[in-house]
Amino acid sequence: MSEADPVILRPDLGDAGVAPSIDRPALPLGPEGLDRHTRRDLLKEEMAIAREFHGGRMWPYAVAAFGCFAVWLSFFPLGIMGQINLGLAFVLSCIFATGGYVTSHEAMHSNIGRPGEKTRWLNEAVGAVSTIPIVFPFSMARMMHLEHHYHCNDPVKDPDYTDEAPNALMAWYKTWYNRQPGVDGSIHHYKRILAEMGTPEAARALKETMLLQLVFMAVLFTMAWSGYAIEAALIWWLPRHIGLSYIRFYLSWAPHHPREGKTARYEQANIFKSRLGHVLSMGMETHLIHHLYPGIPNHRTRQAYLALKPILEKRGVDVSAI
Repeated sequence: MSEADPVILRPDLGDAGVAPSIDRPALPLGPEGLDRHTRRDLLKEEMAIAREFHGGRMWPYAVAAFGCFAVWLSFFPLGIMGQINLGLAFVLSCIFATGGYVTSHEAMHSNIGRPGEKTRWLNEAVGAVSTIPIVFPFSMARMMHLEHHYHCNDPVKDPDYTDEAPNALMAWYKTWYNRQPGVDGSIHHYKRILAEMGTPEAARALKETMLLQLVFMAVLFTMAWSGYAIEAALIWWLPRHIGLSYIRFYLSWAPHHPREGKTARYEQANIFKSRLGHVLSMGMETHLIHHLYPGIPNHRTRQAYLALKPILEKRGVDVSAI
């Protein structure tokens, strides 16, 4: 047999003794068809670009959080005294309830102030006030959101997996259904997970959840008993439910659907185009960037995505939407 022959007889290949004619790569390839050296080089380049978008001015988040919270609180006495248009108060309350999650989200990742920094107190204060309108204590919100990052799209361990639905219409329906008594979804699901965790932090989060819910119900009951049920409903009760549904749809379902089997680094979230645009979808069109680099503030994820787009495409990410 000459050196030009396409196959070579070898005794260590079993009975056939013939090596396959298809070449195998010298290095194992990843799911993107890239060898480990190429993946390493791309990751270095990716991290260098991402580093440029970390940090920046975070004070607008604090101004928005405290300003909106103060205005929202003023609606209660103004509504009782009849000094405010309830329709306007209702619309603004919906905006504050929904947008508050964005400011708290930065605090969850300590992007406003990290432990040991002078602005740490500000980070914690922003997180604490931002989620009061949706009756969602910051301690629970942070623990469950970080668990979502640790176990993204895991059907058992991801606290947000119960938001999954086959289509957008069913997703909107589930944002309401999961909040119903007896359904293991939304905050009921979070409570169960915290109870199973059994840590002091989890116990504290459960206690703060109970206290905030008691305050919520006490305010609604007192206002209704005093003849201000409509004011209570339009300023807190209904905006809370609208805000929670909006958040569940745009921050949980839309960027992660479909969830099944999508646990790898570059497939935990999608790049998608929202009919409402980047701002009204709360920056979730490029949510994958947040999962890759949580230290990049929400308002910079789109810029970061555009800079990282060529690398993400090489890593197998579908970037056709934007």
